[in-house]
Amino acid sequence: MKAIIYRDNGGPDVLQLVDRDLPEPGPGEVRVRVAVSGVNPTDWQARSGSGHPKRFAEVTPHLDGAGTIDAVGAGVDQRRVGQRVWLFMAAAGRPTGTAAEFTVVPAEQAVPLPDEAGFDLGASLGVPALTAHRALTVAEDGPRRLSPGALDGKVVLAAGGAGAVGHAVIQLARWAGATVVSTVSSPEKARLAAAAGAHHVIDYREGDPAGDIREVAPDGVDLVAEVALGANLALDLAVLRTRGTIATYANDGGMPVELDVLGSMVLNAHFHFLVLFLAGPEARAAAVEDVAAAVRDGALPVGEEHGLPLVRFPLDRTADAHRAVENRAVGKVLVDIGG
Repeated sequence: MKAIIYRDNGGPDVLQLVDRDLPEPGPGEVRVRVAVSGVNPTDWQARSGSGHPKRFAEVTPHLDGAGTIDAVGAGVDQRRVGQRVWLFMAAAGRPTGTAAEFTVVPAEQAVPLPDEAGFDLGASLGVPALTAHRALTVAEDGPRRLSPGALDGKVVLAAGGAGAVGHAVIQLARWAGATVVSTVSSPEKARLAAAAGAHHVIDYREGDPAGDIREVAPDGVDLVAEVALGANLALDLAVLRTRGTIATYANDGGMPVELDVLGSMVLNAHFHFLVLFLAGPEARAAAVEDVAAAVRDGALPVGEEHGLPLVRFPLDRTADAHRAVENRAVGKVLVDIGG
């Protein structure tokens, strides 16, 4: 089979296209013929060695993907052979991710994908959708699970609604019944956030964004899903309701975080920092179940018309796919691998 590998940390040029033996699934595992591989910031960070120590002599990257199960190991229902699936955390703690024609993962990390859902959608779930679910379920006064009606009466602020996680936050929050506000930095990104389903889209670089958000939520927003805490914290605190939650999954731009401690205490503000890989197994399992339900309901479409443009590369240009993600390409970067 064809696979992308790297042996040393470094820039995109360390990625190589090679031939490898077909992997065999062990007990409790499935082998998947990968159709599409999804690329996340975590993938290039792991490749570069940024905060992710390399644990294996050779690594095939990428956590997310979608394809068809073609073999199962001992203890796995043989009827899963031929099942269309989406994959998550494929390369987490393992040397073989989805940037290959075939990959092997624990059976529970291959989630059934409905026939009406394309492989592009499947490869776009994983890290973004599960992170979004986690961000939406950590509030003191909010639900631990998502389903239609779970966020009725809540106002959610999705920072960076044109990004992959922000896009999933908008879609999942709307599916669960929230009023969704999204902040963006340009008219083009505003168009994408609106296409994703945000009820209100605000350019934080124009006018009075706090005042505009307060017009939508006079009592403040219940939860902020934050991608750039250092840059956005002042705005978040200006619009957060008492006992509201700021769930932070990134700090894009790397701006230092300066916290108004007294102001945060008066608000009884809750800060929750999250990394999907370190979430407990129960929280991850709940996220997988709820995201799968949202997919069945047709609540997580992708593509430019749905607010998430797809940026595609063939397998032999995986290095260019990594460059696109590093350069903050707008949309979801995918690598086409097979049928």
